[in-house]
Amino acid sequence: MAVTSSLMSFRAKEPRRWTASFGILLRPPKQKKYVRRIIVHEKYSEFLLDHEYDVAVVELASPIEFTSDVHSVCLPEASHVFRDNASCFVTGWGHTSYVNQLRQAEVKIISTRICNRREVYGGAVTPGMLCAGYLEGQVDACQGDSGGPLVHANSRGIWYLVGIVSWGDDCGKPNKPGVYTRVTYYRDWIASKTGI
Repeated sequence: MAVTSSLMSFRAKEPRRWTASFGILLRPPKQKKYVRRIIVHEKYSEFLLDHEYDVAVVELASPIEFTSDVHSVCLPEASHVFRDNASCFVTGWGHTSYVNQLRQAEVKIISTRICNRREVYGGAVTPGMLCAGYLEGQVDACQGDSGGPLVHANSRGIWYLVGIVSWGDDCGKPNKPGVYTRVTYYRDWIASKTGI
């Protein structure tokens, strides 16, 4: 199972319309897998603009082979706290279609209190979300990265899925960091759908 953002049209959640690609190259991918099932959070609505419940799980039709370019990531427990200012990495293909190699950016977790300041997101960041980036802007996830992972390595080098690229105000603007689905908030829901 993969955990991703549910920002997709409900018409597009038909599994037979999707494949999942793995590796650092877009064309050709290291591995390509068919999708067996997509489970979008029951309370998610593509018509609401509040970005609540922006999470889905995807079951693949066959197992992934882990290699030097394809790694697993751990799901944190619901009680796990990722501290403010912790370094994380977000990966994605971005908005530019001519890029063939997966890109990554290092960002820092920003407290919800700071993110909800009037000049930042003015209270729009709810408990199921977290901000990461820099208030001065520049480094950020962008269009085309939605559904991608925000990961953090602990002191033992174990990688955890902290967030899922969800929304933001443009890309890399001052006082507009990326907003991610908070995985710990949805951990029990993920377990109820996957058994993991």
